Amino acid sequence: MTDPIRPTDDAARGLARDLMRDARIAALAVLTQGGAPMVTRVAFGLCPAGRPLTLVSDLSAHTGALRANPTCSLLVGEVLPRGDPLNQPRLTLQAQAAFLRHDDPEYDEMAAHYLRDHPKAKLYIGFADFSFVLFRIDQAHLNGGFGKAFALTAADLGLPGG
Repeated sequence: MTDPIRPTDDAARGLARDLMRDARIAALAVLTQGGAPMVTRVAFGLCPAGRPLTLVSDLSAHTGALRANPTCSLLVGEVLPRGDPLNQPRLTLQAQAAFLRHDDPEYDEMAAHYLRDHPKAKLYIGFADFSFVLFRIDQAHLNGGFGKAFALTAADLGLPGG
């Protein structure tokens, strides 16, 4: 059988970076403490250094799951109003989550940066139960459309490796 994964090229790297840059939401997959997978929708952005991030509440089940096991996955790529969604590009990021709390010296800069793309978060970003989650990418998988599958590294995304 022929390997369906194409050699990673600059076009694939560019598409993956564009998907990350343009995404405002993502599907976040975590493992619950019982070991079952759980997927939820989260706001998505990039920190000033380009690493993926989101803002989470301690009250949510996915936050508890990430605290217990930081291994997770994110899926980014908007479904366009026309065409076959399965032929539209999407990027899966396999990652490790790290929390950034209000008392962290980087929090205020991160909050200001995040609010530029997510202005409605100003309603809750200051609540004590909210914190940022930064994702360290271990590897990524780009589906650029039918027959366009690529395996990418953190370096392919312009990020430091795990």
